[in-house]
Amino acid sequence: MRHWMQLKIICDLVGAARRPSSLTACLAAGLIGLGLPAQALDRVKVGLVTTLSGPAAVDGQDVRDAFQLFVKLNGDRLGGLPVDLEIADDAANSETGKQAVERLIKRDHVDLLTGIIFSNVLLPSWATIAESSTFYVSPNTGPADLAGEHCSPYFFSTSWQNEDIPAAMGQHVQDLGFKYVVGLAPNYPGGRETLAGFKRTFKGKFEEIYSRMGQLDYAAELTQMRSLKPDAIFVFLPGGMGINFLKQYTAAGLGRDLRLFVPGFTADEDTLRGTGDTLLGAINSSEWAHDMDNAANKRFVSEFQKAYGRLPSMYAAQSYDAAQLFDGAIRDVKGHVEDKAAFGKAMKAAHFDSVRGPFRFNNNHMPIQDYYLRVVIRDSSGRVTNRLLNRIYANHADSFAASCAMK
Repeated sequence: MRHWMQLKIICDLVGAARRPSSLTACLAAGLIGLGLPAQALDRVKVGLVTTLSGPAAVDGQDVRDAFQLFVKLNGDRLGGLPVDLEIADDAANSETGKQAVERLIKRDHVDLLTGIIFSNVLLPSWATIAESSTFYVSPNTGPADLAGEHCSPYFFSTSWQNEDIPAAMGQHVQDLGFKYVVGLAPNYPGGRETLAGFKRTFKGKFEEIYSRMGQLDYAAELTQMRSLKPDAIFVFLPGGMGINFLKQYTAAGLGRDLRLFVPGFTADEDTLRGTGDTLLGAINSSEWAHDMDNAANKRFVSEFQKAYGRLPSMYAAQSYDAAQLFDGAIRDVKGHVEDKAAFGKAMKAAHFDSVRGPFRFNNNHMPIQDYYLRVVIRDSSGRVTNRLLNRIYANHADSFAASCAMK
């Protein structure tokens, strides 16, 4: 008891008592040093930074809504602990996102972080996250910087490495025998890595066009595409960027001359809600589809539609799995989130039922998983949506894992 009171006084002096979980972490560190057992958290505080304004707000809304859905379905708990969920809008802006991350870590003392969609937001914030030893789960972006030699024990992805989904589409276009493709993407790390992924597997002539992040007028890019006269185009423009491009692509009549291929993010449910018939028949690549036949996915899709009145997107599915990953890890360590080694091991074990079926991490904490083709259809209810076609890759591991020193 004397040691406990001494530690309590020290923790009070350094300000840890301002928040129960910070006090617990402080006491845990001291108790471990004394060879005494630490106390588990009595609740867990999660920071969710995502894009809730601007052209990509529809994607961030799905990330937020899916994470909240899982928490609600589990009695407002993760791993048995009550949850305090702090939500911040990064507006797809690197400085805004960095400020939000710093506020959540340094002022609000969150235990865990998730939510960022774009790599141009995550990467400038990463030093703050890693230096604070805060575990982060990405529900979307999987930058090469964090997949290879700069991999981190605090980074986990429930989505993919940025090159994987476009590489699957590049393989499909290669198999179809196309010889000359022009690619279009926003000029930020995720956009450049998307075109690099396509180019990794497509062996024909490939030219790259880059637009601005958040751009909504694509007249110049469409004119350039028409003048280059490729056999096909490959377009990565998420959220509102994709909706605007596709409407302009159709209005310009390019659909008659150029075959369009897209990664799943550009033909996802969030985009299809705004494009009408424009993408009917479009083939796209993804690691998930809402009609995948497994119990976890059926429950997720049903509950998401019941709660929000719309089909979930890939962004939603990946965020729901992020919540499930936290839930399983917290449960495995019996609430001892402050035990970084044990919690990291529990995260790597990934004890949860993913909406995409069997799930496991590679050494760099990117998923090893299957990738599929989907086709955009009009279903029996008249809704424009995706239907699963076939598998392109089985148990696919990203190209950067070999450069990661973690085991």
